[in-house]
Amino acid sequence: MLDWSLFTTRLSPDHSPTTPVSLGVDATLETLPLHAAELDLALPGTVAAEQFNHFPELPGLLLTEQQTLVGVLSRQQFLEFLLRPKACELFLQEPLSVIYCYTRRRPLMFPGETPILVAARAALRQPSELQGEPILVSTVEGDRLISAHDLNQAHWQIRGIETQVRHERAQAAMLQSQKMAALGRLVDGIAHEIMDPLGFIWGNLSHVDQYCQQLLQLLAAYEAAGAAWTGPATLNELQELQEEIELDYLREDLPLTLNSIKSGAARLKQLASSLQNFCHIDEVYPKPADLHGLIDSIVLLLKSRLTTHIQIDCQYDTLPPVPCFAGQLSQVLMNVLTHCVDDLLSAAAGQSAETDFPTNALGSPALPLATAPRITITTRLYDANPTVPMGDRWVVITITDNGPGLPAATLQQIQEAFSIRQRLARETELATCYRLVTAKHGGKFAVRSPASHLEPNSQAIGTEFEIQLPLYKLDS
Repeated sequence: MLDWSLFTTRLSPDHSPTTPVSLGVDATLETLPLHAAELDLALPGTVAAEQFNHFPELPGLLLTEQQTLVGVLSRQQFLEFLLRPKACELFLQEPLSVIYCYTRRRPLMFPGETPILVAARAALRQPSELQGEPILVSTVEGDRLISAHDLNQAHWQIRGIETQVRHERAQAAMLQSQKMAALGRLVDGIAHEIMDPLGFIWGNLSHVDQYCQQLLQLLAAYEAAGAAWTGPATLNELQELQEEIELDYLREDLPLTLNSIKSGAARLKQLASSLQNFCHIDEVYPKPADLHGLIDSIVLLLKSRLTTHIQIDCQYDTLPPVPCFAGQLSQVLMNVLTHCVDDLLSAAAGQSAETDFPTNALGSPALPLATAPRITITTRLYDANPTVPMGDRWVVITITDNGPGLPAATLQQIQEAFSIRQRLARETELATCYRLVTAKHGGKFAVRSPASHLEPNSQAIGTEFEIQLPLYKLDS
């Protein structure tokens, strides 16, 4: 007669094996599915076979003697033992102590608060024949077993999280370095932009101080004249003082001086705000932003580079606040506008050389000068499904220059750089724009150059960048 008091089974008291577990980098062994099936050494081997058959997820059995843990009999050990010739007939009816004598192995043991990464690395350092054995875990509720498969699966899941975190941090660091590099290239021009309004303020403060002193002097004279009024003589003295301080000119120039100071202060505030927005580190979630304000701030930062009378024409449509990562979108606008400005500056330098040398090396006339360099920025709303009110709506930003355009080979290289493999090899500024628009904002980024479809000697008509942003919550 079988003594069932020697047999207890507690399968996964804390976690069901089928329940998904949310793991973090610091997750411990207690967060994994725990198994606790205890059998006394006096029970026959058929009971162990029934338990392994009834609970397919069970990695092993905790063997006890007088309710004291003696060892672990893993599923793999048990099955390997039964594969021996006539093992089933000879040993299944024998006590588990007989089978345990042949399969005894020292299990790998950890406290329940051990990090999964630490336990997994220790398990991988075991001999190959032991790496499939279950892990013995000590918890406040008693000894438990963890499947080696569950441990390895959790280990690689956490490693994947670590890799993703490192990749995101590397991308954030690269984006910030690109921002600093862009500011480094613009630092001279930005310093000039700062000094210009500062000159307005500093140069006019001396005049304001002089005007205020003269007005105070005039008011003091009026107060003194009122206290000692002597008739026409006092009026003559006041008239002479007004002529001395040029009161009519002071009345005309003081408001102009104050307006100049206000204008310089406003320009400084706008420039500081543009720098702050550009260097801003985005939040975890996107926030609604004024898209036109972002564009204007980037144009202001680039204004110092527009030394060849490059005109920027902004044609804005009425837009609602656009949910986006403002700092990342500012980087996209900076990269695209810088690319356009560089092309136009290169074209202007080439045209200047053609002016100095009107014929080329073959003696033929040089190409005529192009029109004034211009960058056109347009924004508009695009409804992909007009039949559905407030349906699939997009904000479209188009940035076009009238420079020489891109040859077909260069345009193909840019488009190939948008692929994941090319970005991993070398992430260019335009590839960064593509990733930020598509991956971070769920939008679309395209580069077109009609010049790439023209004949080699035909006149180029510029490059066009199109950015499409979805008009909905990105975290929904």
